[in-house]
Amino acid sequence: MASSATSSAVLLVVLVATLAAGGANAAIFTITNSCPFTVWPAATPVGGGVQLNPGETWTIDVPAGTSSGRVWGRTCCNFNGGSGSCATGDCAGALSCTLSGQKPLTLAEFTLGLGGSQDFYDLSVIDGFNVGMSFSCSSGETLTCRDSSCPDNTKLHHCNGNSNYQVVFCP
Repeated sequence: MASSATSSAVLLVVLVATLAAGGANAAIFTITNSCPFTVWPAATPVGGGVQLNPGETWTIDVPAGTSSGRVWGRTCCNFNGGSGSCATGDCAGALSCTLSGQKPLTLAEFTLGLGGSQDFYDLSVIDGFNVGMSFSCSSGETLTCRDSSCPDNTKLHHCNGNSNYQVVFCP
């Protein structure tokens, strides 16, 4: 009897957790290279990094509730078997970053809310500027930084939770 009651309690906890998680959706980040040169975008804590030739796009799913997320472009990279280096934005020589990049780097920064709560995002050149970038969410304004003076973009912006995002290099 105790075994059946325990199984029912576990099933109830799993069901409640599943229903609660249903309101918190992942955000889709679509990252596009519009530059006439290759960019190696990186994303932490989810995504890692890839090589994007001109015109290519990379899509990553970022879980709701992700805080302190970043996307940046790396330039002039040379990777051989997953390790190498970049002239800007390098993350300890890794193609798939788990650490933040080294200066200089233009940063798209975000914090995703849970379920329907607000997301926050900004563009930052506090760690220097290395490549032009625009950053937008589906329910907010587009932030664009084409050079090292991006004063309006360093302010924190918000959009609805469960929004999707666009990052464009060389907008």
